[in-house]
Order: sequence, then C-alpha cells, then structure tokens
Amino acid sequence: VLQSSNSLKASYEDWLLTYGLSVSPFHLRWQTALFNRQFYNWGRWKPKFLYLWFSVGMVFGIVAMFGSVILLGKTLLQTLTQMLTEAPKAQNDRMLQVVVSVPSSGLCLRAVPGVNLPVSQLTYFFSAILLSGVIHEVGHGVAAIREQVRFNGFGIFIFIVYPGAFVDLFTTHLQLISPVQQLRIFCAGVWHNFVLGAASFMVLFLLPAILFPFYYTGVGALVTEVTEDSPANGPRGLFVGDLVTNLQDCPVYNVEDWNSCLGDISEKSQVGYCVSAATLQQLSFPARVYRRLDGTVECCSNNSLTDICFSYSNKLDSHLYACLPARKVIEASKVCRTNMDCHKDFAPSFCVTPSLENQTRLIRVKHPPHIDMLYVGHPMHLQYTVSLSSFVPRQNFLSIDLPVVIETFCKYLISLSGALAVINAVPCFALDGQWILNSFLEATLSSLIVEKQNRELVGFLILLAGSALLAANVALGLWMVTAR
Repeated sequence: VLQSSNSLKASYEDWLLTYGLSVSPFHLRWQTALFNRQFYNWGRWKPKFLYLWFSVGMVFGIVAMFGSVILLGKTLLQTLTQMLTEAPKAQNDRMLQVVVSVPSSGLCLRAVPGVNLPVSQLTYFFSAILLSGVIHEVGHGVAAIREQVRFNGFGIFIFIVYPGAFVDLFTTHLQLISPVQQLRIFCAGVWHNFVLGAASFMVLFLLPAILFPFYYTGVGALVTEVTEDSPANGPRGLFVGDLVTNLQDCPVYNVEDWNSCLGDISEKSQVGYCVSAATLQQLSFPARVYRRLDGTVECCSNNSLTDICFSYSNKLDSHLYACLPARKVIEASKVCRTNMDCHKDFAPSFCVTPSLENQTRLIRVKHPPHIDMLYVGHPMHLQYTVSLSSFVPRQNFLSIDLPVVIETFCKYLISLSGALAVINAVPCFALDGQWILNSFLEATLSSLIVEKQNRELVGFLILLAGSALLAANVALGLWMVTAR
C-alpha cells in the first residue's frame, strides 16, 4: 500500500511538472515557456525605441521610489492625526490599497493586490488585478530581453483568491549586467503600471467622444438598475431605462450631477414648497401634533401613506403644522426656503416645509414622461440602491450596461494599476523597490562608498525603514477600518 501511495504521488508530481503547475497551501502557480518567442519578439522590436522607453521608465521608477516614501509618510501622519483627534471621516476617507510583490526562486517578480470591495464588483476587481499584474510582468520581461538577460518563462498564479503574474529571469545574467541596466529592468513593471493607469484614465476621459456614434450624454442620468430592497422600487418609483433630469430644483445632466445633488440635499436643510393660503386651508385637516423621540414634530396619522406633516409660519405664529397630501402640495409648486420666496401676485402664500425625522428628506425626482417620484428617506439610501449611467443609447438595441462596464473597469484599472505602481516602488523587502534601491545605490554610491559591504548596509537600513513605514501604514489602515 505504501509503495502504491508513493508511486501515485510521484505520478502526480510528474504530471504537475509536465504542465508547469505547482500546488502548495493557499497557492496555485502555472509557468510556461509557450510565450517565450513572443516575449523575445517584443524585446527585439525597435531596439532604440525600447532603449528610450525603458530609460524613461527607469527615471520614473527612481522618482516613484522617493515619491512613494513621501506619500506613505504623509499618509501615516494623516492617519495618526485622525486617530488622535478621534474625528474619522466615514464617507470621504482615501484609503491606501496595498499591493505586494514577492520574488521567488531565481528572480520572479510578482504582483498581488489586496483590498476590500463590494461583492458585486468582484469580476471587475479580479480582472483588473490580473491585467495589471500581466502588464507589470510584461514590462520586466521585455526589458530583461532588451538588456540581454535570459528569459526562462512567464506564468500566472492564485494566492488564496488573488490572481497575479510573474516572469522567471536567469539570476546570473542579472548579476552580470551594469546597475543602470538592472534599473531599466526593475523599474519596468512600475513604469508599465503607470502607463496602463494613464491609458485607462484617457479612455475614461474620452469615453463620451469614443461612444458618441452610439450613445449621447448631457441629457440626464439613465437608470440601469434598481435593487429589490430599494425605496425607489414601486409603481410610482424608478425603473430601468428611466431618465432622471432633476432632484428637487437641482438639474441632473449626468451621474456626477446626481451624486452632487444628493450630497447637497443631504447636507442642507429640507426645502419647502410654496402653497397659497386658500389651498392650505382647503387641503389641511385637523390632526394631533406630537413630538418624536428626536425632537421633530409629527402631525399625521402613522397609517397614512400619502400625507406628510408640514410646518410653516405666519406673522402671528412661527410654529404651525398641517397634515397635507404630499403630491398635491408638491406638484406645480415652487421650491422655497422662506415665505418671502413665495410672494407672487399679491396672493397670500406660505412656504410649507416637510416636518421629518433628522437626516430624512422629501425629494422630488423628475424622470419624464413619467409622474414625479416622491421619495422620503435618507438621500444616501437612494444613492446606494439606484445605479445610473450618463450614456443614453441612440438605438433601442444598444446595451445600456456597456458604457457602465467600460467606465467601471477603467476606474478599477486606474486604482489598482496605480496602487501597484506606487506600492511596488516603495524601498521595502520583497517589493520591486528593494531591487530598484539596490541597483540605484550601486549606480550612485560606488565612488563615494568603495566597500560593497558598506553599500549593502546602507541599503539594508533604508529597506528596514521603508518596510517599517509600509507595515505601519497597513496596520493602522486595517485598524481604522475594523474600528468602524
């Protein structure tokens, strides 16, 4: 039985080796030489252009190495200040997305990002990770071939659930070339990630022009999805394909306007509506007034689904309340803040304001030709449960989701590829920054610090400090997230 088990294990290991597979706890890796010819073709294409390309990348990588230290230091100080003041900004925090690059046997340069995200965005996230990692490694591989370093193979891997890529280079060749040549290779991954992020930004910026023959913009925000639990659901709510043009008196021409208008509505006090004294007398009916737990006033029956308690003031009393049918009050009414906004044709009018719980708003959403939706709740609930697009198809057969898919994927590429470039440039153990720093010190300090051991000691101390800085940022960032 033991002999059979050993034979089966050997056969399994031979099978894995044949197909370039490697399996270990939490880690699956595949390496192949199938793409070697393509890499060599790329590395030998227009040598002068590639020399210039990777020389620019070398300069960028060195600048990025110093810049990443400044960025991490600034981020750490901001986090510490925020912790000491105990006033975290829950909604507008800018979080550092951690990207780790891990070398293995020979010299394999890898990219493994890690960040929390909504489950609905997993496809975008992992696709962007894989593409960013592949472009990163293509940079290393092509630069190595350009510098006459032997290229052993390319591969992809999955660490826990995160995909990534790597290239396997011949370490002896790397050690024989000059420090400047090494810099071109080590900086190529960071440089290619920057270029990918910049290209994605350009696509995102030019998307209206790119899609102009098929989609037009600037006319409103197109509803692409309404979640089942959304307060915007219902017969008089929003539906896929509706075009939102206004939130209250705030015009909506695109998704950015939608978010901006909801933000303003959330931050500012509830607007009122101009109602004539005659209409107010006709629509209102006697109701018991009582205070809620948060101090606001209610004057309508809890069973009413159409009536809302409104507050207003006249010359004699500044605290009057009336239970009114919301739709009749709001439709064809002008938005106001005070009674002075409602003076028109000498007819006595009042600015009646919904008396709602704190943070709750009454919002009129215009989506012609349908009847206006009246939403009562927190504005952010509307923002989180309704998905929109700024692109309106010119023809019915065109997908309303395609522009959203392109936009979202570009945003993930900008974020993840940019994070990969920044973090990998940090002078930290096991990151590209380690090799960039070592080669940079060899290229610049050889005449100042003659002994190689002393140069290595300087590099080790810098790497130790960079690793501590990165670890502190990661630890404090995770603590801030879990503390909330």
